[in-house]
Amino acid sequence: MKTILNVGLIGCGNISDSYLSLAPQFCGFKILACADLNTELAVTKAQKYGIESRTVDQLLASQDIDIIVNLTIPAAHYAVSMQALEAGKHVYSEKPLVLSLEEGQKMKALSLKKGLKVGSAPDTFMGGSHQFARHLLDKGEIGEVYSGTCHVMSAGMESWHPNPDFFFKPGGGPILDLGPYYIANLIQLLGPVESVIAKTAIPRKQRKITSQPRSGEMIDVETPTTIHAILTFESGAVITLGASWDVKAHQHSHMELYGSKGSMYLPDPNFFGGKVSLIQDGRETPLQVWDHPFGVPNQIHGELAKANYRTAGLAEMVMAIHMGRDHMCALDRALHGVEVMTAILASGESGQSIKMTTHCDRPRALDPIAAKALLAACF
Repeated sequence: MKTILNVGLIGCGNISDSYLSLAPQFCGFKILACADLNTELAVTKAQKYGIESRTVDQLLASQDIDIIVNLTIPAAHYAVSMQALEAGKHVYSEKPLVLSLEEGQKMKALSLKKGLKVGSAPDTFMGGSHQFARHLLDKGEIGEVYSGTCHVMSAGMESWHPNPDFFFKPGGGPILDLGPYYIANLIQLLGPVESVIAKTAIPRKQRKITSQPRSGEMIDVETPTTIHAILTFESGAVITLGASWDVKAHQHSHMELYGSKGSMYLPDPNFFGGKVSLIQDGRETPLQVWDHPFGVPNQIHGELAKANYRTAGLAEMVMAIHMGRDHMCALDRALHGVEVMTAILASGESGQSIKMTTHCDRPRALDPIAAKALLAACF
């Protein structure tokens, strides 16, 4: 097997800059080329990062490409990933992996038939802060987790994204767009979900774009933008999840877990770093800073320094391919997350509790030594 696996990237929108700029810090793979239905966009992106521009068909047929990274819009994830598998390529997809359980099951069947790996973002749960929280949970610092809360709420995407339409179409909305970060982190902390029940709403049927270059245009909203869900985990933990693009301001924490011995407050799972707080005996317990490479701030977002190590999931999948083992952002975990999220939306329509049909294991923990191996000299 080749020491370095070559990657082709399909989809040259906003998120591609994160992959192309951050990939060089990881070992085991190299992005050789990119493609997009908008060939001019692909050429511009290729020139910016010193890689090749190819058509989508050329990239899928390229013998020098081992892995396709699928960064297309969510509605195209299934078709593009299936084409890549048919072409004999491993696949790493942006979130969500697919938009339905049925699509995911077909993808799993094809990947098994072809003997290929499929991975899916988000990989933010591999961040230093979230792995530190996992470490504390596994040590039993808050005991058995009984319940918790998660909140991801804002005024919406139309104020900053240049083309926000797809966020408000089926396959978008705060659950399928932002929910993957929260669901993936909950799965790595608590394990799989047993059932969900939810209430959903579309408070505004149309929204006005206020970002450039399309300020003033109207978008028809076709998917719920306010969701309140209760997730019951196989472990017995019951978690409340609030997701909305109809909230001007709030004071909820991103994520809190309540256990038999204490509580834990976690940072935004959309990022790799942030503060973890442990509350025992009614007061905050001082914690030693964990020297985890994926918790070190490396980018400025607004006025704040943030840790961003996107492509860590791809690097870990490459290592798993070499070692012949399961990978952390594996298809089964992504598929379970898809079922959880689509069940939340279905429950919002029916008002009924929905039991999960898929199952997954918690991913392995990624301690500082294991994380550094993804950044160290190539294996």
